[in-house]
Amino acid sequence: MHPIFSSPASTYKRTIVFIYPSVTSVYFLIFVPKHNSHHQIMPTSTMDDLISKTEMIEIEPTTGVAIKAETPREEKGLNATGEKSAEEPKIETAEEEEMRNSGKQPIDGDHVPKEEEKKEEKVHFETEPKTGVTFPVKLDDGKQLNAVGLYADNARLKEILESRFGKAPTKPTEAMYQSVIDSDAGMRVRLVIVFSNLTMTRVRKNFDEGLGASIKKLTGGKNDELAKKVMGEASDDIKLTSGSVVEISRLPGYILQTKVVGEVVSKVESELLCRAFINMYLGDDPFDKEAKDRFGMSLITLF
Repeated sequence: MHPIFSSPASTYKRTIVFIYPSVTSVYFLIFVPKHNSHHQIMPTSTMDDLISKTEMIEIEPTTGVAIKAETPREEKGLNATGEKSAEEPKIETAEEEEMRNSGKQPIDGDHVPKEEEKKEEKVHFETEPKTGVTFPVKLDDGKQLNAVGLYADNARLKEILESRFGKAPTKPTEAMYQSVIDSDAGMRVRLVIVFSNLTMTRVRKNFDEGLGASIKKLTGGKNDELAKKVMGEASDDIKLTSGSVVEISRLPGYILQTKVVGEVVSKVESELLCRAFINMYLGDDPFDKEAKDRFGMSLITLF
């Protein structure tokens, strides 16, 4: 690329026109001086000095439209003296360093957080004094421990109790317990195996008998077929060791779900089955009277 002409130096301004061919047409580059009343280009200026102090405009010859305007030196990251502009050092975050070390690259436009804004909540546990078994006071789904091994959706229970009773009684009443039994508020019973020689067959037998008796109390008749739906699908091959967990949950919509060692073994929709199950713990003949009393006191605090 060669200059075609330039304006006289005596004007202290200089316009240089370059021409170069393209595949389809001829383009002109016109260097126009930057506006600065205190800066004059003297006749002794070199071509590099002149270009560094000018702006470049590319013009499409057939239309006369300016295509782009930029400073040639700055276009390549150079300052007016031809030196490479200094870049601010980039501070690499821990996440970016981890991505670089693992070979992963963030997708363009993605935000790489500097740190976790919300840290994991510290899990607190409560110990059952008779066995030494510990229970988390809050489950992952938000249910709170109201008595050892007995969790509930307290927000839903609060709505139910306040709508029926208005204000808190001085002590738990059977009417309060019955409201919880009859509702479909989310609840969960967590059973932790203490003895290592306990088999699935024995657990199933004991549970079926207890649930069957509770159904009979509510209806006045036996319904063994319904009672056996809870543990009936649990395989005898499931190995139970000390610390193994069995969780039975009443889900909204009167669904009773059973998990054994993390595996869902049944999911039955039945209002009677749900009521009979909660009745085993909060009815007039509960498995654990002390646990029922503690649960009742926790209900009063919800008002």
